[in-house]
Amino acid sequence: MALSESDPPALFLSKIERSYAEGEGALQILRGADLAIWPGEIVGLVAPSGTGKSTLLHVAGLLEKPNGGEVYIGEQPTVGLDDDGRTRLRRTEIGFVYQSHHLLPEFSALENVVIPQMITGLNRQEAAARGSELLGFLGLGQRLTHRPAELSGGEQQRVAIARAVANAPRLLLADEPTGNLDPGTAEHVFTTLLQLVRATGLAALVATHNLTLAAQMDRRVTIRDGLIVSAD
Repeated sequence: MALSESDPPALFLSKIERSYAEGEGALQILRGADLAIWPGEIVGLVAPSGTGKSTLLHVAGLLEKPNGGEVYIGEQPTVGLDDDGRTRLRRTEIGFVYQSHHLLPEFSALENVVIPQMITGLNRQEAAARGSELLGFLGLGQRLTHRPAELSGGEQQRVAIARAVANAPRLLLADEPTGNLDPGTAEHVFTTLLQLVRATGLAALVATHNLTLAAQMDRRVTIRDGLIVSAD
């Protein structure tokens, strides 16, 4: 875990409150939740269904605003940002990986990694060079021109990981990234993800029900009574 006490957290959730309207009342999900994740650290979120795991990831990823508290990405407070500001920050500072890869089927593996970089303003040549480097690091150097349908499930998910980190984000959020894979493939995909975190120094929060994979992360947290607590 390559972190320094002098570094600010890549993600800092401070006293997060999140509730949803339910009938005439409100369903309280998070109740003053705190969490800090540092550069180079990978943290497992091992929370049972229904405890607020998705809510936590959405708040951390600036997809939902909390009802109270503050979300810091690096040293940037985000709750007061407008929609455009939050979108810009997500695009450059946060990468997302989901259980399903959500690759664009008509484009090659490399093109799927190039497109998000071009959206942020990088020219095609530079985007292709970085995409090739990332895919090569993840063991897909011979699969650059293959479309998703020509790739295995594990290969597709590794392309999704490369796409998520193509813009060199500060934070990676992964929601059951190996949930659709067989155990052997899941282990391989997770190993490449772990190597990527170590090599790049980004911070990662990975929600998973796979306790074997969670045990390989730097630490594990869960959600209990609306608070984020250690699961170790």
